[in-house]
Amino acid sequence: MTVLLLAGSPSEYSRSAALLDEVTARLRGRGLEIERLAVRDLPGQALLTGDFDHLGIVAASGQVQRAQAVVIATPVYKAAYSGVLKAFLDLLPQTALQDKVVLPIATGGSPNHMLALDYALRPVLQSLAARHILPGVYATDSQVTLIPEGSRHVAADIAQRLDDGVNALVQEVQRLQPRAAFPSVQFSELRYSV
Repeated sequence: MTVLLLAGSPSEYSRSAALLDEVTARLRGRGLEIERLAVRDLPGQALLTGDFDHLGIVAASGQVQRAQAVVIATPVYKAAYSGVLKAFLDLLPQTALQDKVVLPIATGGSPNHMLALDYALRPVLQSLAARHILPGVYATDSQVTLIPEGSRHVAADIAQRLDDGVNALVQEVQRLQPRAAFPSVQFSELRYSV
């Protein structure tokens, strides 16, 4: 199973990227393939002009479509997710998240923007046919501290919510995996009594 971690921040070092690093640490050792995609690394011209056929956009879209689960992290600006993430989501096919489990994560300056996950991001994820959108994790700037040496500190309540979110993600994907069928049995092999 492949989990795609989608970084929607225009900054390389951000609190939302730090939360994706936390998710990566929680997913390691669970037998999952983990891929990362940073929207900021996609060609800006293609994002801004809506160039669906640009090789970078086609490759990124393919990553999304191949994944069984997607974790999307974004900063919240003015009660909405990042513009660079919006530009990318607009270029995805209408069924890009079909049959996928999605865990949205967001960071913002204050608790006042926490509903951006439900009122701004969730409708877009639903329009892309996500099978199941898990309850999101929202953290304020004070709950995720970036340390100059490149490390981070995540508040205990956010760490617990990330644990819960990752556990729900893994359980939901495993639940949605097709079960192995019983092998067919020839009628002559059946044992019965009358």
